Amino acid sequence: MLHRSLERVRVVLRHILASAKMSTEAGSASEEVIFQTVGNKGVITLNRPSALNALNLPMIRKMYPQMLTWEDSPEVSLVIIKGTGKKAFCAGGDVRALYDAGQVGDRLTQDFFREEYMLNYKIGTYKKPYVAIIDGVTMGGGVGLSVHGKYRVATERSLFAMPETAIGLFTDVGGGYFLPRLEGKLGVYLALTGFRLKGRDVYHAGVATHFVDADKLEALEDSLLSLKSTTDNDISKVLGTYHEQSTTGKGSEFVLEHHIDRINTLFAGESLEEIFDRLNKDGSEWAMRQLETLRKMSPTSMKVCLRQVLEGAKLSLEECLKMDYRLAQRFMEDKDFFEGVRAVLVDKDNSPKWDPPSIEGVTKEKIDWYFSHLPPEQELKL
Repeated sequence: MLHRSLERVRVVLRHILASAKMSTEAGSASEEVIFQTVGNKGVITLNRPSALNALNLPMIRKMYPQMLTWEDSPEVSLVIIKGTGKKAFCAGGDVRALYDAGQVGDRLTQDFFREEYMLNYKIGTYKKPYVAIIDGVTMGGGVGLSVHGKYRVATERSLFAMPETAIGLFTDVGGGYFLPRLEGKLGVYLALTGFRLKGRDVYHAGVATHFVDADKLEALEDSLLSLKSTTDNDISKVLGTYHEQSTTGKGSEFVLEHHIDRINTLFAGESLEEIFDRLNKDGSEWAMRQLETLRKMSPTSMKVCLRQVLEGAKLSLEECLKMDYRLAQRFMEDKDFFEGVRAVLVDKDNSPKWDPPSIEGVTKEKIDWYFSHLPPEQELKL
């Protein structure tokens, strides 16, 4: 009798717990970013699947204080960030909102970049282990939420790119810090062309620290959440085990392997004109394709990106993000960003009219203005 009574109690408790869990999940389903604590682990879930989990200011304003709270809490020893759905970790920042704000002089163009870069810096200097599951599209703002953390896990669904030159912007979120720290001139190449890395190539390029088959992600997360100790050694061991067990694309060659020597030579120029000249002189089919791609991009954006990456190689993350904030504000004052977003996202004619339309028309004085300091009260403070 006692045994059957206890069993009935256990069944009732299971139903109560399941109902509570379902209620919590239903209540949080409308939240754009969800925070959970599982034991002594914190989990952040980006929850805008219909917008490919694109990052907006309300999400940033929830994430930053939560990150601070967990960092200061002795009860949290590890933070994991992931996205809802199978399509995207985070496809970028909400550039359409910035476009609309810029049209009317709204201060979102100041606040968004300032608070986003503060969050990026917090991730890059976080005192506790931070694991980003970059499953699906990871671009722009999604890169800022992941690449500065210690552990970045890609899957076969991962799609990484910094495509900003195509919309008249620049590789922000600390791009000037992490891009020049990739092998050779790969970072310059990715910044200028917006080349897309897929699946295991995100790991091969050094953007991700590990690769895990998508169907193993749930088990990986369970293993991380079950860790009693969360030292770097413990976390690395778990991630390393799943990395070794993952077979999708195992043994495959890096997609750019045959072009690395060319990239390191042709994209080594100190100026955009020099890179164009080297590509022209090379004359190979591959070099001509790169020129064709580059000629579609904003000349101003490309010149800014090249200088940003070259200077960023010698700067700290903090210095790079402060540089990024100056650049972001200049882009909000200039024309190409608004023209790029118009062409790609608003009118969708994909025919931006860049100003100036050629790299020769972008003067050194113009680029110097982009990199010039803002008034002291407007500078980014980290």
